[in-house]
Amino acid sequence: MSEFRKIPCVIQRGGTSKGIYLHQRDLPKYSEQRTKVILSIFGSPDKRQIDGLGGADPLTSKVAIISPSTRSDCDIDYTFGAVDLTEPLIDYRGNCGNISAGVGPFAIDEGLVRAFGRETVVRILNTNTNKVLKAYVPTSEGKTQYLGDYAIAGVPGKGAKILLDYAGTAGSATGKILPTGRVLDCISVPSLGMLEVSIVDAANPVCFVKAGALGLAGTEGPRDERITNLLATVELIRGMSARIIGLVQDESKARMESPAIPLLSIVSPPADYVSFSDRRQIRAGDVDFVARVFYMQEMHKTHSVTAAVCTAAAALIPGTVVNQVACPSVHATKVVRIGHPSGVIPIEAEVGNLPGGGVELRKAALGRTSRRIMDGFVYVPESLFSAD
Repeated sequence: MSEFRKIPCVIQRGGTSKGIYLHQRDLPKYSEQRTKVILSIFGSPDKRQIDGLGGADPLTSKVAIISPSTRSDCDIDYTFGAVDLTEPLIDYRGNCGNISAGVGPFAIDEGLVRAFGRETVVRILNTNTNKVLKAYVPTSEGKTQYLGDYAIAGVPGKGAKILLDYAGTAGSATGKILPTGRVLDCISVPSLGMLEVSIVDAANPVCFVKAGALGLAGTEGPRDERITNLLATVELIRGMSARIIGLVQDESKARMESPAIPLLSIVSPPADYVSFSDRRQIRAGDVDFVARVFYMQEMHKTHSVTAAVCTAAAALIPGTVVNQVACPSVHATKVVRIGHPSGVIPIEAEVGNLPGGGVELRKAALGRTSRRIMDGFVYVPESLFSAD
């Protein structure tokens, strides 16, 4: 096996995603070599990822790179990468909230963070956004406690609840929760005309548009023909919003230059619909509004956690398109209930006004579960570690 190098790795589910968790120390120092190695680990580019550990789905083609933190106020540095299935690229521009749910458990179980008592707080610096989030991880006898009675929509069974606090992640990519300084912007979209959108940046930037403006009910699922027929238009709108907030200069290049962020979310008023994952009936009374998020050019089968944080913030900011479709009671409860294709995700959220204008994210917390599925070694061609 001298042709290959063994790299320690962990396959871990975080929330409704699954990722490959790696120690930074085991990867090449230089970014180009590191990218080649990670692509090899996943088997990309190949839509089946047949020659690697990727799961042939954007929700399972994610990498987490972990190391002890370089900052005194944090325990762990965590870099997230969205590994493309069909192109030889990895997008490091944004964070993934679901994969973040596995970072604390990984750090504890790998001995990077010492566990104390029944709950251990792990302070995580997300290097993609340079923002700090906290994970409250159930622990027992110095290790993560994975079994419990907490359930999240889109994941079978139950597990121990991991509370993620995203209050410190406002302005993740742009420095401001309202990147354009406005709650509404208008863009001109071919075949649709002028379209109202709201662009909000908390945990990750998201462009919001009303489902009705696209001729949708808002309760469609990922495989609905009306959705697949609109994917090109959705990507165009996403690319335009990327240009507006300065992530790309040319909207037509957003697919290659910034494929993961901003995300795009289609929102609509509360409605009854059937869950995509298990065919359960979701009642309008159980949600404050309905949202369908697009990630890596596909509709998310559940809901991105970072987008959920951003969506909850947007719902509480008067005048945004999310606020316009949300139940009026959303301001009183402090818990925003987002109806997604596979169920409901509740977010404890609070926003407030800053002195002199502007909006701040005062609270953004939600529960996730995680599970270590496998640990061992992945074999990567030794030639990929050679300097070009």
